[in-house]
Order: sequence, then C-alpha cells, then structure tokens
Amino acid sequence: MILRHNRLSFLVFVLLLLPACPKDQTPPEGMALIPSSGFLMGSDKVDTEGKGTEFGTIKPWYVDEHPQHKVFLPGYFMDKSEVTIGAYKRFVDATGSRAPENWQSGRVPAGRENYPVTFVNWYDADRFCRWQGKRLPTEAEWEKAARGTDGRDYPWGNDFDPAKANTGDSGFGDLTPVKSFEAGKSPYGIYDMAGNVWEWTADWYKPYPGSDYVSENFGEKVKVIRGGSWGGIGHYAIPYFYRTSYRFYINPDGAFPDAGFRCAKGIK
Repeated sequence: MILRHNRLSFLVFVLLLLPACPKDQTPPEGMALIPSSGFLMGSDKVDTEGKGTEFGTIKPWYVDEHPQHKVFLPGYFMDKSEVTIGAYKRFVDATGSRAPENWQSGRVPAGRENYPVTFVNWYDADRFCRWQGKRLPTEAEWEKAARGTDGRDYPWGNDFDPAKANTGDSGFGDLTPVKSFEAGKSPYGIYDMAGNVWEWTADWYKPYPGSDYVSENFGEKVKVIRGGSWGGIGHYAIPYFYRTSYRFYINPDGAFPDAGFRCAKGIK
C-alpha cells in the first residue's frame, strides 16, 4: 500500500514538472494576436490651463489618464477592423435584434456594407460580440492593441498625421470603409484605432490606480469609448482626441452616428 502511494506521488510530481500544453495562438479569421506582455497605459502629460474649455470639451485632455502605469495582459485576439454594417446585418437577421436607427425600414444603406456600423448602443454591441463568441475589449486591451509596448501616442507613432486616419481634417467629411488606411495600422496590424468611429469598450469610466483626479462621472454610470471619430470638432481635428491613451465616455444606452465598436477574444 505504501509502495503504491509512493509510486502515485512520484507520478504526480513528474506530471507537475511537464510543461503545460501551449495554447493555440492562431488568430481566428479577421483577428490579430496581441501577445502576452506588459505595456505602458495612460500618460503623465499635463493639461494646458483652459485649453479644453476653449474647444468646448467636457473634460480635461490628460489628467484622467494619470498616472501612466505598467499593465501586464495575457495574450488575446482583437478584430483587425471595426464591425461593419454588413456583419451587423447578419446579426440582426439571425437574432431578430433591432436595426440601427439610420437603416431606413431596417434596410442597409446602399453601398455601405463595408463601412463601420454606427447607432449601436453598448448593450447591442455587447450582444453582437457574444453572438460571435467574442466580447467587447477592456479599456486596457484596447489601448495595448492601439499603441503596442513602446508607449506611442498614435497607432503609427508619436506624430499626428491626418493622412493616416479618418479624422476631422482628413478631408472626407464622412465615414470611410474599414481598412482604408494601411499606413495608419497599429503595431499589431489593426486598422482604424484612431479616427473613423469612436469604439465602445467593456469598462465603466473609473480612475486609474493611484490617480488623484476626481470626476462626478466616475463609477458605474458611463462606459469608456476610445479612438476618436471622423467628425472632429467643426471642420478640423484636435490631435489630442486621437491619441492611443485618450479616454472619453458616453451613456451605455446612447447610440450615435460616430460611435461603433470592434470585438476581442481570449486565448483558450
């Protein structure tokens, strides 16, 4: 009996020493792998006194990104593009979900199947992702996918360039089809993480660990959106809105003409 117990203990010990079976890191179709690693989240940049108010923004540009901090994330997958109207139409047809309000009589706008879907609130975006076996990305996952591990300000680098994204002064004055800006991809090959549409994340708007900024909007009230949109303010873009660390927020019940989303997925 003792001998059998010793053999069993030895077998368990050997199994513990064996390496775990590696997870399949092959991205599903239309997704990119974001490898396991740490990255710099947020920023320590300082707001210019009164500048946000001058442009009519409702919150500071930088202070809610404080302090910049290191975040470690296990590997995950992220959609390479924003969810398109065509993909969302398949979801509506399959589930009987409501169509976005800009689809007249529930019909897809002609010729815009490859444009990002808009007028989708947080709850419907969440349902779509779950229907696909995915989920909305966390705020940290979104930021890492956009900026990589070198702390860059924009998906393509540290200098704002309206030729690399659909922003307020890029000259389009409307949405553009997904994957239109090859030079604007993030380090992981992901498109439109600056401009085109704001994107829902999974998270409520809350302070970062160690932050001393106080906002009446913190808590489980509004959801974080990221990335900026084609609209800008007026006919030009404020580069601050398109930074990889910029945070904004809207009511999860809201559906807007310049807000869309993309999905993420954990690695099993």
